[in-house]
Amino acid sequence: MSQSNSSAQGIALELRDVRKSFGKTEIIRGANLSVKEGERVALIGPNGAGKSTLFNLISGRMPPSSGEILLHGQRIDHHKPYDINRRGLARSFQVSNLFPRLSVFENIRCAVLWSMGEGYSFWRFLAQCEEVNQRTEQVLEMIRLERRRDTQVSSLTYAEQRALEIGVTIAGGGNVVLLDEPTAGMSKSETARFVNLIREVTVGKTLLTVEHDMGVVFGLADRIAVLVYGEVIAFDTPENVRANERVKEAYLGSTLADQQAAEAGV
Repeated sequence: MSQSNSSAQGIALELRDVRKSFGKTEIIRGANLSVKEGERVALIGPNGAGKSTLFNLISGRMPPSSGEILLHGQRIDHHKPYDINRRGLARSFQVSNLFPRLSVFENIRCAVLWSMGEGYSFWRFLAQCEEVNQRTEQVLEMIRLERRRDTQVSSLTYAEQRALEIGVTIAGGGNVVLLDEPTAGMSKSETARFVNLIREVTVGKTLLTVEHDMGVVFGLADRIAVLVYGEVIAFDTPENVRANERVKEAYLGSTLADQQAAEAGV
C-alpha cells in the first residue's frame, strides 16, 4: 500500500511490520496496526508485552529496528519527537511531565507555545499574546480546571493533575492522541469521570490509549488491539476481542478474573 493510499482511506496511524530489538532481545516482533481517523483504540496486553516500547516508537522517543510508522500516510519513523508532535501527534506519559511550581494556566500555556514553535518563551510578554491565551483558556474549560487556573500544580489533587496532563497533551491541537494509562491510580468514581472527560476532549480526534482497567477499555474503545510478546495477536471490536479464544488464553481471561477477584475482596 502506498503512503497516499493509506491517507486516502482515512488511516490516521499505521504500523507496518514494526520491530524493535535491544541487543539480541527482540521486544517488538513485527507489529502491524491500522487506526482509522476519529477512532478510539485501546492497546492492552500483559506486563512486558511491549506496550510502552510501542508508544515510544510511535512518538519518536526511540527508532524502530525495522518497519514503517505512518502518520496520515507519511512516514514518521526516525523523526524527532518534536517534529512528530508538530505533524499532529500528541502523547501523555505514565509519569507526570508537569511543571509542579507553575500554575495550571502556565502549564497549559507552555504546551500551547511549544506547539506554535515558540519553545518555552517565558521572557516574552506573554500576557499580550492573545491567541496563546485564548487557546489556553479553551483547554482549561475543556478539562474543567478553570477555577484552578492560578493554582500551583503541586497543590492539585491526583485526579486534577491527571486532567491537567490531558490538557497539556491536547493543548497543541494534535489530531492523533496517545494516552499512556490515563486512569492509573484513580478510584472508581474518579475513573468514571475521567473516562467521560477523555471522550469529550477527543471528539473528532484519533485516540490510542494503553489501559489496564478492562471496564475502561470496553467502555471507551471502538476497537481493541491486543499485544502479546511484541505482536498484535488481535485487533477487533470489544465484543469480538472478548470472545476471542486466543486472547482469552494469552491474556484476557486471567486479567478479568483477577479484577473480579479484587473487586470481591478475594
